[in-house]
Amino acid sequence: MQPLLNSINSIVWGPVTIILLMGSGIFLSIILRGIQIRKIFYSLKLLSGHFDNPDDAGEITHFQALSAALSATIGTGNIAGVATAIALGGPGAIFWMWITAIFGMALKYAECLLSLKYRIIHENGAVGAGPMYYLEHGLGQRYLGILFAIFAVIASFGIGNMTQANSVAEPMLAYFGIPKIVTGLSIGILVFFVIVGGIKRIGQVASKLVPIMVIFYITGALIIIIDNIGSVPHALGIIFQGAFSEIAATGGFTGAAVSQALRFGIARGLFSNEAGLGSAPIAHGAAKTKEPVREGLVAMLGPLIDTILICTMTALVIILTGAYKLGLSGANLTARSFDTGIPGFGGYIVAISIIFFAFSTAISWSYYGDRCIDYLFGEKMVMPYRIVYCLILPIGAIFHIDLVWTISDIGNALMACPNLIGLILLWPVVLKSTREYFSDPARVFNK
Repeated sequence: MQPLLNSINSIVWGPVTIILLMGSGIFLSIILRGIQIRKIFYSLKLLSGHFDNPDDAGEITHFQALSAALSATIGTGNIAGVATAIALGGPGAIFWMWITAIFGMALKYAECLLSLKYRIIHENGAVGAGPMYYLEHGLGQRYLGILFAIFAVIASFGIGNMTQANSVAEPMLAYFGIPKIVTGLSIGILVFFVIVGGIKRIGQVASKLVPIMVIFYITGALIIIIDNIGSVPHALGIIFQGAFSEIAATGGFTGAAVSQALRFGIARGLFSNEAGLGSAPIAHGAAKTKEPVREGLVAMLGPLIDTILICTMTALVIILTGAYKLGLSGANLTARSFDTGIPGFGGYIVAISIIFFAFSTAISWSYYGDRCIDYLFGEKMVMPYRIVYCLILPIGAIFHIDLVWTISDIGNALMACPNLIGLILLWPVVLKSTREYFSDPARVFNK
């Protein structure tokens, strides 16, 4: 099956999908007049929650919603994905990752605005939000909502579950000697105790876990970057050079053409920040606010933190240490880079970060899956889904899961298709909502 699935994966993550994602981000950036740049400081102010009424409908704060979404996107893509992009596309791939993040911010703004606008509040106070609701109630196409929900459930068992459990089990065995089955069972139990409390508990855990894990990882990267501060301009020069001209082979690095830098930079960037895939709107849709524009503005900070900040840190470490010339790829390349920069301890920084990143991804993706299950089958099937989700985690920890990674990639790409249709056709709603909000000072400043 692997060759067949690889062929399907190359098609669904081929030029058409990438052009649609990038094209949608560029289009929305233009019609919204670069809102991701113009309103960036206002977005940061909104995180405090000062502008909202705590009694507004919803289950979690702006900060908890952003943390929950970030806990899903900040994962192996920031460690292994960046390294893979550099190994296959050269350092220039990082420039194109930055471009995806900038335009991805507009995508995140639009999809999370729509998620708030068309969300529903159940009788028990639980929120139903995400692409499936704006595809059904905004676009009037329930079948697209159903398709999105099915693809998202499939992806939740792959990218959100088995691959994350495996990503935790590998370093736990390699660095701490803990058997994979023990790790799998432990993470299954821990994840269950978090997700059984729904988005409120996920938001509470994520809002504490995400800052800690980001600070831990960035601190390790900064130590290496500061130690090589004189070479940073040269490293940035290599990135810009590789984005627009061919990089020759060096050491174990096979060289890369501009087309490779473009392809792998955009693909890994989109995979890392998930802009346009439709996953983040499910978490942001649960925020306590009556203003969809506000949550859209908070949500657009995701690609900034995920790709421009964390992925850039990883890339600089890889380039400054020269590890990208060794012929390695993925998490092994990142681990070697950190170990070169901080001998004897750098590898542990990567191993511990992978554990935190993967665990946080697992808890947030479970919420994405259970909201889609709720949409498809009703609340009665949510708890059975959560139980099955946790039971499968130990399986993912034990087995070699290249096949699951491929299926996960396909599921993610298929999620993007109905979501992008919704974003493209509902852009007048996004534009109208944005104009109405910012034309009313009383709403902007909550006076």
